Amino acid sequence: MTVAMSSTCPGLYCGKINGSFGQCGVCPRGERTNLEKICEKCMETPELYDWLYLGFMAMLPLVLHWFFIEWYSGKKSSSAVFQHITALFECSAASVVTLLVNDPVGQLSIRSCRVQMLSDWYTMLYNPSPDYVTTLHCTQEAVFPLYTIVLIYYAFCLVSMMMLRPLLVKKIACGLGKTDRFKSIYAALYFFPILTVLQAVGGGLLYYAFPYIIFVLSLVTLAVYMSASEIQTFKNIIAKKKRVVVLLSHWLLHAYGIISISRLDKLEQDLPLLALVPGPALFYLLTARFTEPSRILSEGGNGH
Repeated sequence: MTVAMSSTCPGLYCGKINGSFGQCGVCPRGERTNLEKICEKCMETPELYDWLYLGFMAMLPLVLHWFFIEWYSGKKSSSAVFQHITALFECSAASVVTLLVNDPVGQLSIRSCRVQMLSDWYTMLYNPSPDYVTTLHCTQEAVFPLYTIVLIYYAFCLVSMMMLRPLLVKKIACGLGKTDRFKSIYAALYFFPILTVLQAVGGGLLYYAFPYIIFVLSLVTLAVYMSASEIQTFKNIIAKKKRVVVLLSHWLLHAYGIISISRLDKLEQDLPLLALVPGPALFYLLTARFTEPSRILSEGGNGH
């Protein structure tokens, strides 16, 4: 146990010896300073909000996999569904392996340091200079393991994809050309580095903003999909199974966003909010007929 000096950096300890600072450094990984400014091992379990954040970061590659598989498979490709299932298996296997290799090793659970403020994510920006001459570097994962576990998960996702997808796609994607069948894999080789940089640079901002990102994007994508598919009635939705799946998926994202925003601190007040999940789709169906471009143009031409 090492005494820490009072500083804005949550991972820096520094004992004072004969009036000068000595034995300065950062707390070991998996530890951070407590209220008494002493390095202490983090033994807490992640809060619900922390798990929701990890779930959001885990969903990003899966959703992007599904998007590019659907984009490049074409309407007549029978391999799209199998590729969707394969992508789900890859991400699920990567998440399990990630939990197993993190502390405590071999268990499907993690211990964590509680996030207290945004600066906890960017300790490299808070290197103090107690004597205004010497800078004490305190770069450390004060939000252990929320920062690195996502990067580890992305690495395992990439490895599992490269081990499974090329062989499976080569056998099942017979309806596509030799170049088209691998385009969804090529797309993943682009978006995984982007996701890695996004987590490395903006992990702290995403931690606080992801509930609103989920909610807004799910609303926008649902409206765009229903508009592009020319869905104006409930019968148009149930006419195709794919449309039903897309609608239910967006409802799950709506619910995920509502739960993340409310954090279910007060169940009696927060659970009724889930009744608003079908609201955007119902509003679209009720108002779509009044905003159809052809109708507006015809009424404008008639002078109404």
